[in-house]
Amino acid sequence: MSPILGLQLLLVAGGAIAVAAVARRKGWPAPLLLVAAGLLASPLVPAVPLDPELVLYVFLPPLLYSAALDSSYLRLRDARRAVGLLSIGLVLFTAAVVGFVVHLLLPGLPLPLAFALGAIIAPPDAVAAVAVGRRLGLPRRTLTLLIGESLFNDATALTAYRVAIGAFLGGTVELLHSVGAFVLAAAGGVAIGLGLALVFAWLFTLTRDSLVENTLTLLIPFAAYLAAESVHASGVIAVVIVGLHLGSRMHLRGFGTRLVSDAVWKVTAFFLETIVFALIGLQLVTVIRGISGYGPWEVAGYAAAVLAATILTRFVWVFAASFLLKVVRRGGPQAPGRQQSVLLGWAGMRGVVSLAAAFAIPPEVPPRERAMLLFLTFTTVIGTLLIQGTTFPALIRRLGVSSEQERYEDRLAEAAAQQAALEAGLAELDRLVAEQGHEPDEIQKQVIDQLREKSWRRSLTAWERLGGGTGPGGSETPSALYRRLRRAMLQAERQVFVRLRDERRLDDEVLREVMAQLDFEEAILER
Repeated sequence: MSPILGLQLLLVAGGAIAVAAVARRKGWPAPLLLVAAGLLASPLVPAVPLDPELVLYVFLPPLLYSAALDSSYLRLRDARRAVGLLSIGLVLFTAAVVGFVVHLLLPGLPLPLAFALGAIIAPPDAVAAVAVGRRLGLPRRTLTLLIGESLFNDATALTAYRVAIGAFLGGTVELLHSVGAFVLAAAGGVAIGLGLALVFAWLFTLTRDSLVENTLTLLIPFAAYLAAESVHASGVIAVVIVGLHLGSRMHLRGFGTRLVSDAVWKVTAFFLETIVFALIGLQLVTVIRGISGYGPWEVAGYAAAVLAATILTRFVWVFAASFLLKVVRRGGPQAPGRQQSVLLGWAGMRGVVSLAAAFAIPPEVPPRERAMLLFLTFTTVIGTLLIQGTTFPALIRRLGVSSEQERYEDRLAEAAAQQAALEAGLAELDRLVAEQGHEPDEIQKQVIDQLREKSWRRSLTAWERLGGGTGPGGSETPSALYRRLRRAMLQAERQVFVRLRDERRLDDEVLREVMAQLDFEEAILER
């Protein structure tokens, strides 16, 4: 990579983080603001190329792994039929419909290239939809379907894309052979993912060093992706399987590993997502220059038709799949309701994987056709992000969808679990005291009383949250009072430590240690 390109990427990263910081401060969806900022900046800055290998081999694996770690294997398993219909069936349906529409619009475009475009723009990127949905309290099941779809649909789309490009370059491709190649790629991804998951899980049993474990986790998504792709299996599925397996076993790791891991992957995902969405908008000038041979109204019509076909296809499939699940499951938990189907249908924002695949179209494709495919991909990605993305919050509010009942049930379940855990902990404390064989002395009694008080306080806090954190008549609960006063005390203690450091009466290393202790206590208070 040249120094100039490195400087460009550094400036893009810095600008993207600044825009994302503004979005977070204002409560706006950061992906949409980043795309808009990229579009506005594109004519004013030198072209920043979107390298397909950079996206597929550097950005995609950690983003997939982070999403998989944060997902629930049990919820995905419960919704496996709906997720399969979205991540496999919908992708193939979209590729076919959009391919035929493009072939009708551009009869001179070979049919395999038309299907390749359909495969390119078929997989939605749920980052923007999930970010908005979580902020506005979208029900957990809807979020599970969106996340599950985004975890697996890239594998289907990239496989279909390779088949279509192969048909263009090498002539005819048998349907049975294509299906077999897809099944083998998926099965290979699952096998490699499970194998690596077991290997890494075993490695984690050999160390209890949180720094070493979390450094190792940074290598896992790249190792899984490269291992699978090197044998023509699905790297996407391999990464997702490893992430789901290790994420479901995170409770077996040490508390330090869990605390650091959460911070590491939040920062990693935030950093990569900001750059990715900014790069999408910055491709405006590059894409437009390639279609200079077409009339503006002509290409605008093509773009509008492909965008409309993409959006309508998703609605048709979602409602058809919902009806099918209701028939098969007789209205069981697998079948989305009408409101959920509307939200799923409108949550079809495309992302950087589509653009990366378009930029990766081989040079054997004539430049004119390649430029048109890239333009239609870009306009579909931008159109779905700006049209569906900006209206998605209003749609959630309009439908009156809320996860308030789920949040109440979660708080109730947590309070009951805290009560059961409290009783188990106190029983273990009583057993350990009884094993001493003699009455505890005064100091031991104080320690035991402190342990009992801390356990009861944690359980009491869980029950208090059922009432919204307020006491009778809106008064401050004991737990809230304790947290407020203790936070003030911690701040006063920090000031003393810093003052002693400034007076050269305390070393910086000691300061960092005591500040870490206070920070952990405040993190517990925040929880």
